[in-house]
Amino acid sequence: MRAECDFKVIDESDDWIVVEKPAPLAVHPANGKVEPTLLGGLEELLIYERANGARLSILTRLDRETSGLVLVAKNATAARHFSFQFQDRMVQKEYLAIVHGWPEWDELRVEASIIRGGGAIWLRQVVDPSGRDCVTAFRVEGRFSNALGQFAVLRCFPETGRMHQIRVHLEHAGYPLVGDKIYGTDGSPYLEQISGGLSDVSAARLILPRHALHACLLAVEWEGKRIEWRSQLPADLAAFAGNAR
Repeated sequence: MRAECDFKVIDESDDWIVVEKPAPLAVHPANGKVEPTLLGGLEELLIYERANGARLSILTRLDRETSGLVLVAKNATAARHFSFQFQDRMVQKEYLAIVHGWPEWDELRVEASIIRGGGAIWLRQVVDPSGRDCVTAFRVEGRFSNALGQFAVLRCFPETGRMHQIRVHLEHAGYPLVGDKIYGTDGSPYLEQISGGLSDVSAARLILPRHALHACLLAVEWEGKRIEWRSQLPADLAAFAGNAR
């Protein structure tokens, strides 16, 4: 899956911009790798504003393979305003996920602290009582099956903002994301990918070339009013989910 800097502008003001990031576009440059990034694209798009003092701060940092809504402040005042809302858990965020299996529940709230797990994959998080508090609620939007197995579309409501928390909590609940190279597997697909490419066995097991997670709703307070943005499930995930979404 090739990354291209083809994000879509959803809404914009003099102080902020909301865009829809595709997968597998990285938000920031990583490990000195030369590749398209959302930050680079935004810097090009807003070159005139940057020349006149704009300072971009990306406030919702999605994983490379997660698509969806990203909020970016254009100045320090807006960045500070939104940062306080994130700190006070006032920002509403929702995600759509496609998972393996048919949950026996329609709604579930997972309260499970997470911490870095160590090992070969430095980014990997694990559920551990000694970690930081972490809460995610889930609601089943639909269940479906095809020749590859049984799957479900879930709406995810993260109440905290820990790294990989939705992915970790889904693995913990027994319903990992379709296409996830780290969680719900032994991690070998991720190690293969960063070493040069997925094996045919891993690609078949993953089913999708990226993990099936999309940031579909974002709501904040601005100038005394609530602003809400929504984003539909992108074509690759919608095609896999069919009528279950």
